[in-house]
Amino acid sequence: MVITKSRLVLGATAVTLSTIAVTSLGIHSRGQALFKASPKELVDEVWQIVQRQYVDGTFNQVDWQAVRKEYLSKSYSNPQEAYKSIREMLKKLQDPYTRFMDPEEFKSMQVDTSGELTGIGITISQDEKTKQLVVIAPIEDTPAFKAGVLAKDIILKINGKNTKGMDTNQAVSLIRGEAGTQVSLTIQRDAQIKQFDIKRARIEIHPVKFSQKKTPAGNLGYIRLNQFSANAGKEMQTAIKNLETKQVAGYILDLRGNPGGLLFSSVDIARMWIDKGKIVSTVERQGEAEKEEANGRALTNKPLVVLVDKGSASASEILSGALQDNKRATLVGTQTFGKGLVQSVRPLEDGSGLAVTIAHYYTPNGTDINHKGIAPDVKVDLTKAQMEDLWLHQRDKLATLADPQFAKAVEVIGKQIAAKGTPTAEK
Repeated sequence: MVITKSRLVLGATAVTLSTIAVTSLGIHSRGQALFKASPKELVDEVWQIVQRQYVDGTFNQVDWQAVRKEYLSKSYSNPQEAYKSIREMLKKLQDPYTRFMDPEEFKSMQVDTSGELTGIGITISQDEKTKQLVVIAPIEDTPAFKAGVLAKDIILKINGKNTKGMDTNQAVSLIRGEAGTQVSLTIQRDAQIKQFDIKRARIEIHPVKFSQKKTPAGNLGYIRLNQFSANAGKEMQTAIKNLETKQVAGYILDLRGNPGGLLFSSVDIARMWIDKGKIVSTVERQGEAEKEEANGRALTNKPLVVLVDKGSASASEILSGALQDNKRATLVGTQTFGKGLVQSVRPLEDGSGLAVTIAHYYTPNGTDINHKGIAPDVKVDLTKAQMEDLWLHQRDKLATLADPQFAKAVEVIGKQIAAKGTPTAEK
């Protein structure tokens, strides 16, 4: 999410709702106001927001006026009845990213700037075609990650309950819970069915990890970015400045398994690498484009390779697309996830919330990556066995020459360093 001048925008998350229960958000919900909407007024408030903001003026071929008439003709004796109608109403749009959250769900998905989360640490979405619940990516070093959940896993059951027809709000309600309690996930991975019993925990997330790597290409800076949280930009700046003092010859930025996060964070980080040029543009229903550009304050111009995979989504794709289109970096790995939509998140009168798709975003070259993803410049596929070995069983191999994608990145950047005549520093 990102707070802009007048609204809260979930512009770069890959997920419809995270299964991490988050402590708080630094804004006040209008539900804390003295006035509290009646159930019917709440239904109409949601309808009005979609009417004004939804990205598709045809409402995906739905007669939105008829929908209002249908749901406002009903009587509501309590908020729960209104919530049920709102969810039915939004389901007609067939858009998994436009969703309603009751007060508890809304509170649980809000971002706390401390980065402290409670849950199992996965981000999920509903596949728009199959309607199956899909894992975008586990957050690194969380219970789900350590248990062995991987990007693109399909969630078949939660605590034995079949997820067929289940939306993400329902799934989140079942998955989240108190720290120390357990949740059972039945996962489909290709033709295999796997069972994961995962203990929920309180999670402190530091989005950036960095180190020097002594490689055949020379002394390189390695930066792993796990998610685009509120403090990711500050931590990225610290990482680059630290590595610059060590006179690294180039950088490998690892975005594998990064499901996204804050739109402003992706733009902020892109500006640390790109001195001039476009970063991203968003186009709303009226066709009005908002553009973000570099500001001439890049922290380094040294060679850069970015590692991506199918778990690199949304904000990761904004950053990757900006670096690729501006010819600032070479992308190595596999096709990214493919989410190019922007959601606005609004608190409602009773403390509940609404996320509504308001725009498409495009890379600097005007590419819409929704459903497609970004193709790497150098493709390096990993088998399922290699992925599980690298990310689950032998993590010490990650970002070493025993990691095939990292090894290729070293090879690629070595050629760039040689071509540029950049000193390789220590070898």
